[in-house]
Amino acid sequence: MMKKMSIPTSKASLVLFLCQIISALDVPLDSKLLEELSQPPTITQQSPKDYIVDPRENIVIQCEAKGKPPPSFSWTRNGTHFDIDKDAQVTMKPNSGTLVVNIMNGGKAEAYEGVYQCTARNERGAAISNNIVIRPSRSPLWTKEKLEPNHVREGDSLVLHCRPPVGLPPPIIFWMDNAFQRLPQSERVSQGLNGDLYFSNVQPEDTREDYICYARFNHTQTIQQKQPISVKVFSTKPVTERQPVLLTPTGSTSTKVELRGNVLLLECIAAGLPTPVIRWIKEGGELPANRTFFENFKKTLKIIDVSEADSGNYKCIARNTLGSVHHVISVTVKAAPYWITAPRNLVLSPGEDGTLICRANGNPKPSISWLANGVPIAIAPEDPSRKVDGDTIIFSHVQERSSAVYQCNASNEYGYLLANAFVNVLAEPPRILTPANKLYQVIADSPALLDCAYFGSPKPEIEWFKGVKGSILRGNEYVFHDNGTLEIPVAQKNSAGTYTCVARNELGKIQNEMQLEIKDPTMIIKQPEYKVIQRYGQVSFECIIKHDSTLLPTVTWLKNNDELPDDERFLVGKDNLTIMNVTDKDDGTYTCIVNTTLDSVSASAVLTVVAAPPTPAIIYARPNPPFDLELTGQLERSIDLSWIPGDENNSPITNFVIEYEDALHEPGVWHYQTEVPGTQTTAQLKLSPYVNYSFRVIAVNKIGRSQPSEPSEQYLTKSASPDENPANVQGIGSEPDNLVITWEPLKGFQSNGPGLQYKVSWRQKDVDDEWTSVIVANVSKYIVSGTPTFVPYEVKVQALNDLGYAPEPSEVIGHSGEDLPMVAPGNVQVHVINSTLAKVHWDPVPLKTVRGHLQGYKVYYWKVQSLSRRSRRHIEKKILTFRGNKTFGMLPGLEPYSSYKLNVRVVNGKGEGPASPDKVFNTPEGVPSSPSFLKITNPTLDSLTLEWGSPTHPNGVLISYTLKFQPINNTHELGPLVEIKIPANESSLILKNLNYSTRYKFYFNAQTSVGSGSQITEEAVTIMDEAMASRQVDIATQGWFIGLMCAVALLILILLIVCFIRRNKGGKYPVKEKEDAHADPEIQPMKEDDGTFGEYSDAEDHKPLKKGSRTPSDRTVKKEDSDDSLVDYGEGVNGQFNEDGSFIGQYSGKKEKEPEGNESSEAPSPVNAMNSFV
Repeated sequence: MMKKMSIPTSKASLVLFLCQIISALDVPLDSKLLEELSQPPTITQQSPKDYIVDPRENIVIQCEAKGKPPPSFSWTRNGTHFDIDKDAQVTMKPNSGTLVVNIMNGGKAEAYEGVYQCTARNERGAAISNNIVIRPSRSPLWTKEKLEPNHVREGDSLVLHCRPPVGLPPPIIFWMDNAFQRLPQSERVSQGLNGDLYFSNVQPEDTREDYICYARFNHTQTIQQKQPISVKVFSTKPVTERQPVLLTPTGSTSTKVELRGNVLLLECIAAGLPTPVIRWIKEGGELPANRTFFENFKKTLKIIDVSEADSGNYKCIARNTLGSVHHVISVTVKAAPYWITAPRNLVLSPGEDGTLICRANGNPKPSISWLANGVPIAIAPEDPSRKVDGDTIIFSHVQERSSAVYQCNASNEYGYLLANAFVNVLAEPPRILTPANKLYQVIADSPALLDCAYFGSPKPEIEWFKGVKGSILRGNEYVFHDNGTLEIPVAQKNSAGTYTCVARNELGKIQNEMQLEIKDPTMIIKQPEYKVIQRYGQVSFECIIKHDSTLLPTVTWLKNNDELPDDERFLVGKDNLTIMNVTDKDDGTYTCIVNTTLDSVSASAVLTVVAAPPTPAIIYARPNPPFDLELTGQLERSIDLSWIPGDENNSPITNFVIEYEDALHEPGVWHYQTEVPGTQTTAQLKLSPYVNYSFRVIAVNKIGRSQPSEPSEQYLTKSASPDENPANVQGIGSEPDNLVITWEPLKGFQSNGPGLQYKVSWRQKDVDDEWTSVIVANVSKYIVSGTPTFVPYEVKVQALNDLGYAPEPSEVIGHSGEDLPMVAPGNVQVHVINSTLAKVHWDPVPLKTVRGHLQGYKVYYWKVQSLSRRSRRHIEKKILTFRGNKTFGMLPGLEPYSSYKLNVRVVNGKGEGPASPDKVFNTPEGVPSSPSFLKITNPTLDSLTLEWGSPTHPNGVLISYTLKFQPINNTHELGPLVEIKIPANESSLILKNLNYSTRYKFYFNAQTSVGSGSQITEEAVTIMDEAMASRQVDIATQGWFIGLMCAVALLILILLIVCFIRRNKGGKYPVKEKEDAHADPEIQPMKEDDGTFGEYSDAEDHKPLKKGSRTPSDRTVKKEDSDDSLVDYGEGVNGQFNEDGSFIGQYSGKKEKEPEGNESSEAPSPVNAMNSFV
């Protein structure tokens, strides 16, 4: 019986406290920020724990640390302070804790052996390094010894001992001869892990006097050599074979301890003749896959990265033809401490809570001890905010003085782990790390991400605003990320503008502005098309693009996704690629790639190169039909067919198709039988019983199929019982009380004999009933009546004829008929998510009440009335179907501020069940649509009358209207914006104190309590002073003005005549210089390409022509000249504007009729012409 676990009260309170801990601050990896923040020391680099040094070189003991302010360094040696100032041989690197011991100038490395530890300290704490054990390497010489020759009988075993001197670190052992050649090793002769050379049995060729063991000391790069060993093998006849005996290890068992993560090496070397073969197994388990390797001819078992699971008994078995011997090595895997959770640095604000957790494992289990600033925590200065609980330190309500560096030491008999983790208590006002006034550019309908990286302690709150005086951003159209980033999932044109990020905490507030520009997407409006071109012809691919005018596109062409060949035949134009003198190697796919700094599009087309039509030569045609068909070898289930091929007509026959006719069941219908290669003129055909066969053959070549041959003679096969049963057997009820069993009937030749019938059997599943069967003929359906509603049945259909039954058929599971569901879903709940979306929940109905296959649930919902108008309308019910056994669904497309009803019904294959009780829910208010219209009438010198209609969809209770307007001057610059709030019950307004003869732009929208709706825009002009207008008309009729115009015309005529005369004389007339000298704006400069004058600007123009402008005579503006502001289109043109005020009209050169009295401030007048002379 299991014991019930209980948690002590103190532990329970600790768990509860840890659940309430506030997460520590994250410090961004910003170099400038990190330089400014105070930070306790952190050890960044240190020498290894076990540091073996070369006694001939200077000793460098590394200790690097960072912190703010920069830390100072000190050292201990063998647990006591190491005063480096008193040792002339020891120096510390500047701005570092690294020690350099000068050995090369007389120092002794042995004098500096010991355990060193570095401490890095600043005003916020002290971090310590590992204990670094310094030991100089040693490579001692071999002791002198007299080696006697080894006399060995052929077939005996032999061990040559190396016994290298003890060095630090241990040397690498290898055997060589006097010529410095490695001695060959094999299954018979090999080197053991201890360096000895083992012979399983000696052979006469082993006789030699130069077996030399070498020891290489890598640290000092030295090699020591043992005295050569002599081996002499003498032969005796006959050589006695011996069963295996282990040379190493000795005995039947041994033990081995290895540390977790190390490499486990187990060795078995055996003597014997013939040479034994070694095999390894793990008792009670498998050798670990992917980590097990065999070395030294399988004498060494190597397992890498061992863990506690690799502990166990490993058996090596040595075997030859005379017997076997084995040895069991008991392996225990211990573990030096390793981290489960190493303590991590904590950055906290004053008053916050946090924890340092230090968890390690090992075998045996390591002990955990804590230090504070390098001092055991038990004797460290007290900190009331700190509480130690085993492997956890809990901090509560910290203050700045709580900053310190804590060390966790996890140790057992096999080693230790030491980790530093600081607690840094910071009180910092907010900082925004993202550069100010950053410009973001995105493509329309793409996501926009505006960064606002920040830091502060306590953690600041982030708010976003749009516009200079915009309100805080909220709503479903924005996503606010934890790192401060504002995401606009689908950026539209009206998303452009100035955005402000504000970060604030209790110590201050800071803000940062950034700009968002929305660009039009790049499009390929005419893509390259598939081309087929004859060899040596010319081909061109078009790639015409449309892009945002502020983005500079680059067009690149690729062939088969690689660069175009470096060939002068490839001509890349502005919007096309032309290939001259096309060859076969130009075949491939050509891709046009258009890149801008923000987006990229591409389009591809295939080029197929074909040869020119060949000169008529050999005529190829379909083969003639085979003939002289003959049947031989007639058997019950097979027959041989042979034939003679017809003429192949210059194209070899690839195969013959054989068809058959069943004159007994389907006379006149030919079926596919088989096909054989074109080199074959006979075929053995498989036959079915009770079929009257005749055959025909069709020849096939690359051109096509021949006409069928004449049919062969007929052959009637004998009858037999059916070989197969009907396919596609199903049991599906059509009514609640029946079961309809259907099947695919056998074809005529499948009946195998006369009297084809079907035995239909059924029984209710999971009920101990006998099979009920009927035998029917000439049908493919049988209806079982009087069944319970929707219960499973086992069904099978077996074929039979006059000669017997087909094999036993397989059973299928069917169901009797469905009926309508009995109950409605219960506990229907509606959760309104926002003004247009709701989530509906319901409890599933019990499956037994579904009475059929559960297909899903249907939710009927309809709008009852608008809460703002309280007027009912025609009810249009909407239906959403949720497949399967779902218990919730989303209702999209709801209208804001409306009352809805819904009910839920379960659906099976028969239909819908009863509806749940109607559930009423209301959607909250949303923002209204734009006002239905905005008309501006009754213009006077200083006033305009505005009339408007309420929004078609108020989506709530209107609380007010907002009217904004601003003047537009003659250069089409926008003046100051004026804003007026209007009560919601008003429908007109008279604006007074306006400037006369001035165009104004108006922006108008409605508000609910949720916010402002989309705006409608309009423009209007106040009328000009009548006296001014009359003076302009009078000037236009003055005689002096008419005379001036005539003089200008005469001057132009004289210049043309002089130019003509000078040209005929061959001289040069500097027209441009003359024009520059007479800077008359009414005389346009000559076109440099054709020498003609620019057009004259008559009184119909809305503004003086700019110098160098060329307006076509049909008064339309060329595309390249139409990118100016609205001033280029004239005041008299009624342009259209988007809701955001951007111009979307198209200049036509024709004035549209404006409301009476709304005349332009720049009406056609001779004054405009005169202005060009001022």
